[in-house]
Amino acid sequence: MDWLVKIGGSLFPGNAAELLKSLEGRGVAVVCGGGGFADRVRHYDRILGFSESAAHDSAILCMDITGRLLADLSDSAVPVRTLGECREAVDSGLTPVILPSELLRFTDPAEHSWRVTSDSLSLLIAHMLGAKLLIATDVDGIYTERPPARDAKLINEISAKNLLSFGETSVDEALPELLIKLKTDCYVANGKFPDRVLSILRAGASEGICTVIRGD
Repeated sequence: MDWLVKIGGSLFPGNAAELLKSLEGRGVAVVCGGGGFADRVRHYDRILGFSESAAHDSAILCMDITGRLLADLSDSAVPVRTLGECREAVDSGLTPVILPSELLRFTDPAEHSWRVTSDSLSLLIAHMLGAKLLIATDVDGIYTERPPARDAKLINEISAKNLLSFGETSVDEALPELLIKLKTDCYVANGKFPDRVLSILRAGASEGICTVIRGD
């Protein structure tokens, strides 16, 4: 498979389900953000002060929850827990939705902090698969300023090195560091418009409204 599509938790459930169905027969894998479930973990972490590992592991389990529920909404999708199951699903014409907790249990090199979210974890999984990563979120990409600022402009292409100075944007703070380390690129597009996502998957390059983050 050439692509891993990370469906952001901000799209769950309605937009996420629509995007997942549009990926039928495309030979891509999917992983989901933790969405509102992970937001609750972060909320309680601020109040109770969990250990970094407990919060990190729990947020990954939230990715399992959204992925399992989302896969249930599409007859062409199947939840998977290993890379082997993922490839088998694609070979069978199904869309694998990766539930990452088991996969990352012993192979997660990411720091345990809120700087690392499902964006960076999805990039690690894409690297394991030898696939390119497309992050589908609820905005068009990365902007010069945080929307809805009046002067915010969409950035069509940016180096991960330059993105380091932005802090948290529509992707997590650790993602550009990881892109540089792995010497790879990723794409950020608005998952509310499945056609935009599909155009990137077809062309294998930036087309239309999106941001390409270059890691080289």
